[in-house]
Amino acid sequence: MTILDPVQRETDPTAIEAVGRYFICDAVPTGLVAVGDTVVAGFGDGQIRIFRPDLPMQEVPAHGGAVLCLARHGASVLTGGDDGRVLLVDIAGNITELAAYGGRWVDCVAAAKNGTWAASVGKTAHVCDSEGRTHALDHPSTVGGMAFDRRGERLAVAHYGGVTIWTRGRRDWKASTLKWAGSHGAVTWSPDNRFIVTSMQENALHGWRLRDKADMRMSGYPTKVKSIDWVGKNPHLASSGAQEAICWPFDGANGPMGQRPLMLCHDGDALATAVVGLPGHDALLTGFENGVVLFSELDPIADPRVIKRRSGAAVTHLMVTPDAGWMLAAAEDGLVLWAPLGRAG
Repeated sequence: MTILDPVQRETDPTAIEAVGRYFICDAVPTGLVAVGDTVVAGFGDGQIRIFRPDLPMQEVPAHGGAVLCLARHGASVLTGGDDGRVLLVDIAGNITELAAYGGRWVDCVAAAKNGTWAASVGKTAHVCDSEGRTHALDHPSTVGGMAFDRRGERLAVAHYGGVTIWTRGRRDWKASTLKWAGSHGAVTWSPDNRFIVTSMQENALHGWRLRDKADMRMSGYPTKVKSIDWVGKNPHLASSGAQEAICWPFDGANGPMGQRPLMLCHDGDALATAVVGLPGHDALLTGFENGVVLFSELDPIADPRVIKRRSGAAVTHLMVTPDAGWMLAAAEDGLVLWAPLGRAG
């Protein structure tokens, strides 16, 4: 790992870059999670790297192979690896093994505020509640993504052909299905739990209004959508996959049906590769395939602000701490910018 001072960069630093720090991590980033003022990052070399304000970055050997997935779990982070292990990592770097699946890849993890967590291995989602009771939930194909609702009483599992929603019962979990042809990956609940949206293997998002299972197809992307996040008080779902951040409105009874998305943050012909909302603000950061990161308010006439200049490698992951005080941008070549958002004036 190398620390790169902003003055060593080939271009003049932005105000944010000037007060931040660059790190060359020599590994592919695989995911980011914010816990308080700390960001925990997983990498393809099996390391967990922990970034805290005004402290050195901490490297923690975690998985015997790549860290494949991460999710916040209370004041810690749940991780899954291609070594078949599920780990709980706190922000001090202490590790507890929660489960091991015989070397089979743990593709997805999810956690709920009530202490329940889930990990997927192949077609099966393994769920463990706060009392340690476990359930194995099977699906027709490999799990592509998982997410709990706000209360932790329902688990959405994406796979080929749609989404299975598992609802907690007294003794077990009951399944219902949302069907749509194709392979579904990352899945998310809207903040009010009225909608579910998935990213698809094709260049599209697909959603359902839960009260009547009405389909919502969000298409027209030139490439696959690899990053989504909820933004703003009147929520919009921001997405990568185009030359701007495409932000679909979900503030009405019908979600984005019959409405046009906002298209924010444009950097020439470069494709947007990562998005993240600023908690408590109607604003977002957008990362691009050329390494640029732009800030914009959730307003079509707002002027974007350059947060990070070109670096050559695509920004694949972005994270902002819950108080919107710090941000982390990770590029596919392992270059990481860790910077305070509130000190640039």
